[in-house]
Amino acid sequence: MTTTGHPSVLSLGPTITAGPELLGGKAWGLQRMSAFGLPVPPAFVITTEVCRHMQRTGESLPPEVWEAMPAAVAELEASTGRRFGAGPQPLLVSVRSGAATSMPGMMDTVLNLGMTDEVERALAEHSADAAFAADTRRRFRAQFENVVGCPPPACPWEQLRHAIIAVLRSWRLPRAVGYRESRGLSDDTGTAVTVQAMVFGNFDHRSGAGVLFTRNPLTGGAEPYGEWLPRGQGEDVVSGRTDAQPLAQLAATLPAVHAELLAAGAQLEALDRDVQDIEFTVESGRLWLLQTRTAKRTPEATVRHAVLLRQAGLITESEALDRVGPEQVRALLAPRLDHGVLDTSEPVATGKPACPGIATGVVVTDSAEAEERAGQGEKVILARPTTDPDDVPAMAVATAVITELGGSTSHAAVVCREMAVPCVVGCGTGSLMMLAGQTVTVDAVSGVVYAGELAVTAGAPVDDPDIALLTRWARAQSPHDAPGALPELLLRRRMEKHR
Repeated sequence: MTTTGHPSVLSLGPTITAGPELLGGKAWGLQRMSAFGLPVPPAFVITTEVCRHMQRTGESLPPEVWEAMPAAVAELEASTGRRFGAGPQPLLVSVRSGAATSMPGMMDTVLNLGMTDEVERALAEHSADAAFAADTRRRFRAQFENVVGCPPPACPWEQLRHAIIAVLRSWRLPRAVGYRESRGLSDDTGTAVTVQAMVFGNFDHRSGAGVLFTRNPLTGGAEPYGEWLPRGQGEDVVSGRTDAQPLAQLAATLPAVHAELLAAGAQLEALDRDVQDIEFTVESGRLWLLQTRTAKRTPEATVRHAVLLRQAGLITESEALDRVGPEQVRALLAPRLDHGVLDTSEPVATGKPACPGIATGVVVTDSAEAEERAGQGEKVILARPTTDPDDVPAMAVATAVITELGGSTSHAAVVCREMAVPCVVGCGTGSLMMLAGQTVTVDAVSGVVYAGELAVTAGAPVDDPDIALLTRWARAQSPHDAPGALPELLLRRRMEKHR
C-alpha cells in the first residue's frame, strides 16, 4: 500500500502486485528482485497511466501527481537515511523511463539528480573525495542539459519536475516512435517513470558498473557473459561511450561481488525461466541490482538457449518450440556475419529483419539509378522510405533492400521474401537517406546495417544438433508426426496455435 497520496505514484514494496503494463518493465523488474531479497536501491514509480493521460489530453504533468512527490521522496529518505537536496548525507536520485515492453536506449534517463552547491560540498566531505563529487556534478549537468534542453535549476525539486516531464515526453521521441513502428508495438501503452535512490559506481576504487547476461546472447553458450567498468556509472556502459572490461576482470578484483552477482543472475533466470540481462552497480564493494529483463539475443543464441533451458528443466519441450520462430531458424542456416568483426563495426541503422541474408553494396536511394548501376555490374543496396510496385525491378537487381517504414508484412518484406533478397524494414523515418553513396553491409539476419564491408561466415549446418533436436520435438508434437524441415514445422505450429 502506497503512502504517497496518489494512486499513480507507488512506492515499490512487498504489497505492490501490479504488472509491467502499469509499473513499466523496469519498475516491475525492481519490484520482483526486491521481493526475492536481492539488493535493490529503494524506488517509487509514476505509472504508465500518467503518460497515457498526457498523450490523450496534451497536458503536462498533472498537478495532483506532482503534489504526491514530497511524500514519495520522503519514503526514499527514510529508507536511505539521506536527505534530498541537503547534507550532511544527501540523497541523489535517478529518473528513468520504463515501458511495459523493453525499448533499450530509445527513451531518456537522468542520473545524479538533486545536485546543488550544498550537495556537492556534502558529497565531497562525506566521501573525503572532492573529485568524486565534482565528477558526479559534471555528469548530472551534462545529462540534464542533453535530456531536458536547459541548464539544471538550482532547486532540486525543480530539477525533479523537469526531469519527470522530459522522461514522460520521451515516449514520443522520433527514435522511440520508430522503434515501436519497426517492432509492431503499440503507441498507446506509454512509459512509466522510475525514481530511484542513486548508488555510485564512480565512488572509489572498489566501485563500478556493468551488465551481466546470464548466458551468452551472441553465441548461445551457457556461460555468463558481460562487461564491467571500474569507477563508472551504468550509462557509461550501456551507451558504449567508454571501453568496458570483460566480466572476468570483476572476478579478479572483487571476487566476492562477482560470485554474488552470478548467484543473483542464476536466481533471476530460474524465476523468469529465461536468459536475463541485468544492469548492476558496485558502490565501495557492495553490489546493487538496477534492472533485469529478458535478454535480446541473436538467432543462434535463441535456438541454443531454447535447447539449453529445456535440458536444464526450466521449460518444457513445447515452450522451447514456442520460443523459436521459423525466421530465426532460417537466419541460423543462412550465411551470417562473423561475430569477431562486430565488436569493432559501426551500426548505421537498425530495423526489423524481413528476409534473412547478408549483403554488401553501395546505398542508392532512387530506383531508376539502382537499376542502371546494377546493370553496370555494381552491387547496390536499395534504400527507400518504403516500396511500391514501381520499385520491384530495382528490388530484383539489388543485393539487399532497406526501408525506413513498414513491417514484416509490408510490400518490401513480401516481395523480398518472394525473390530471396535480404531485407531490413522499419529502420525509422529519416534514417536511411543520409546513407546514399556509402558502402554498407546489411545484416538481414539481425536487422542491422553496418558501415563498410564486413566478413561473412557460413551458416549452421542442417544437421546441427540443436536444430535436429528441435526438429524431433516439433515432429513429435505435430499431427501424424508430420514431415518437413524445422522452419516449416514451426510455421505450421504457429498457424495452428492462432486458429
